Amino acid sequence: MHDHLQQAADHRKGLAITAFGGLVLTVDIPLIRLSQSDVWSALAVRSALTFLAAVTAWSFIRFALKRNVPVIPGKAGLLVVTLYGIASITFILAVYNTTTANLVFILAFNPMFSALLAWWLAGEKPKPQTFVAMIVMILGVSLIVSDGMKAGNLTGDLLALASSFILAGAITASRKARVDMGFAPLFAAIVPSMIGLVAVGGPSGLMIGEPGWLVLNGLIVIPIAFWCLATGPRYISGPEVAMFYLLETILAPVWVWMIFAEAPTRLGLVGGGIIVIALVAHSVWRLSAHRQAARNLAPRHPL
Repeated sequence: MHDHLQQAADHRKGLAITAFGGLVLTVDIPLIRLSQSDVWSALAVRSALTFLAAVTAWSFIRFALKRNVPVIPGKAGLLVVTLYGIASITFILAVYNTTTANLVFILAFNPMFSALLAWWLAGEKPKPQTFVAMIVMILGVSLIVSDGMKAGNLTGDLLALASSFILAGAITASRKARVDMGFAPLFAAIVPSMIGLVAVGGPSGLMIGEPGWLVLNGLIVIPIAFWCLATGPRYISGPEVAMFYLLETILAPVWVWMIFAEAPTRLGLVGGGIIVIALVAHSVWRLSAHRQAARNLAPRHPL
């Protein structure tokens, strides 16, 4: 009974942390666009600031609060750091090579990649409902990619798909390790930062029109969002964590439409709509299944 209550409390805690992280992440792309910087400058500065925020926060926890928090916990931590580092690069490149709507709709395939990887690596076979949602989402992604081919966004769309898969791998690896990975994606930012800096030819080559937006993004938004999203897998399943990327799918195109008047294409909107409906339906099913299981485990009074 006590264990079940603790599990339920942990699950609620995981949902709250991950939901907050997903919500904060929705402003990432608009802030990158507002900074008016070129792709490699954005990658270098955003990642360097995220790394700086991580070092500061870790130092405070380690030396002021006297808590020993691992930076890269073992081989699993190294794998997670590598995956997040690569995902940062593919994501920023995608921001500059396709529309915001296409990017976030394709990133929404993350839960399905997570489910497949959990099946392959952890033996967690997806339920039939997950397979149905996967097939429907593949149709939605196919529409977006075919639209991207016509609009000349194919490279960006494929980079978005790569980001989605790599992030799913990072989530799955975090879930399998079941250790504190909160700082892993933040310290991983040093890799894309160095690559971006080399690509622009050093600090003097940085081209940033409005640096304030990038500072806000790199120092505050990304550290908070990724710490929350990397902490979530300790308490809830990989596919559930990935579901909260859905907030970005829905809200980021709205912010970009409000700020830059960039409306999605009709076919892109149809494909995105299919993905969102499939994800919402799948999320509702998972939530009801979880509640049913909790009810079944609850103690019953003897007759």
